[in-house]
Amino acid sequence: MHVQDLLQLDSLDLTLLWGEGPLLTREVSGVTATDLEDPARLLQPGELVLSGLVWWTPGDSRAKVDRFVSALHSAGATALLAGEETHGTVPDVLAESCRELGIVLVAVPAHTTFRAITEAVYLGQWGDLSRRPGEHYALPENVRTELAGLLAENAAPDALLDGAFAHLGGHPCYLLTATGRVIARTPAAPYLPAQRAARELTSSAGTSLRIDGEAGPYDGWQLHLRGAADAPPRVLHEIAEVMAQYRHRVELRQAAERRAADELVALAGAGSADAAALEAALHTCGLPPAGPYRVVAASGGEDGDQVVSALAEALRHSPGVPFAAGRIPGGEAVAVVRAHPDAGDDLPLGELWPLVHACRPQAPLHAGVSGPVPAPDGLNSALDQARYALAAARAERPDGARVTSVEDLSTLGTLLAGVPAVVRTAFSNRVLGPLARAGSTSHRMLLETLEVFLTHHGSWARTAETLHLHVNTVHYRIQRIESLTGRDLSRLEHKLDLQAALLCR
Repeated sequence: MHVQDLLQLDSLDLTLLWGEGPLLTREVSGVTATDLEDPARLLQPGELVLSGLVWWTPGDSRAKVDRFVSALHSAGATALLAGEETHGTVPDVLAESCRELGIVLVAVPAHTTFRAITEAVYLGQWGDLSRRPGEHYALPENVRTELAGLLAENAAPDALLDGAFAHLGGHPCYLLTATGRVIARTPAAPYLPAQRAARELTSSAGTSLRIDGEAGPYDGWQLHLRGAADAPPRVLHEIAEVMAQYRHRVELRQAAERRAADELVALAGAGSADAAALEAALHTCGLPPAGPYRVVAASGGEDGDQVVSALAEALRHSPGVPFAAGRIPGGEAVAVVRAHPDAGDDLPLGELWPLVHACRPQAPLHAGVSGPVPAPDGLNSALDQARYALAAARAERPDGARVTSVEDLSTLGTLLAGVPAVVRTAFSNRVLGPLARAGSTSHRMLLETLEVFLTHHGSWARTAETLHLHVNTVHYRIQRIESLTGRDLSRLEHKLDLQAALLCR
């Protein structure tokens, strides 16, 4: 699909104001409508930009126009389609700026809607409809026409699958992610739990076709038929192509959502964001202005963007829970989640995490979940909680997969697991003193005695019984431990100090 293809559609009545040669034959990757003065963060290379020019007024400087056009140029936009309805015409200053920066400029009359342009682009993108000879198709022409119409109408994936398989007798079929999440299913396909779906995708049962897209290991899509495929393979491949077109739209939307989420989590991490900025960022991400919210922090492997994909895929298994997942620059993947005000375990990540980790088992994958906070001004403290819980998850299972919530930090051991390793080591060395350097046999013996003594709550008799010693020997060893550490094991706080030091080793 090219810009010149749109110009040739009489139904759109578009007018080319500036553009030449190769610029008119660049491939169009998608469409973004915006009236932001600086839309660069919303754009992807190759996109058409639709703007009603609400951001411009006749008294504005040329510099303002140049900033807008420069944003399009730096983002790699294919063309600017400017609406005439707001000002009656496209301003000359915009045409001059587009000419100087090499951005194709097209005027959109008031009677042509941006929706009509968007539908024309995506209808043209479903590609092979206008380029392959009819005899190369396995799908009947009426089915292809119906599917093209559904794509143009932005139909739901269930409607697309139903339309694709109806002529085959309503064959049960699923559109699944790599984690077993059901994106869509035909009416004849029964409910399929994620765990079972993920197992079927990795087994030899049934037929699965990969859907093309920009997926990483955590968010691949598959067209899945559970039984033997009695549909012709070429038919299934053409249906997979249709779903790839749908997926392309989803990826464009998710890319815009990711950019908005990055801004939100950056504000949450800054801690000094004003209330208006946070509320605006929440609104952009589709989150309500009031809580409660939870924050999830995740890490794993070396590719932080892949961890964002893993976290987002896990959260999408709960379709009724809105969230925004992004990444703090150079840091963890972070999601802000709208918590249910009355639910206890409203974020069952622990159940889903093994499915996500199985997509890339060689890489560790950890997450920490904060407690609920009632308002946006609590997001920074919730992020601190989530990061602490994340550190605890990494300490508990360094090479595997683990989700830890702050509600799980209910013992001294789990609490200390979130403390950085260098801090734990320094604390342990300081409290245990010479015993921390257990190089001698006597020091190792004293450490064992201390561990058993604290395990048995300071009982001399039970410690002696466990270690097969006389009680007097236990008394002697405890006195020696007290001398070396400077702690009094008859005092509760000193017992806690030594217990914490042992847990930190």
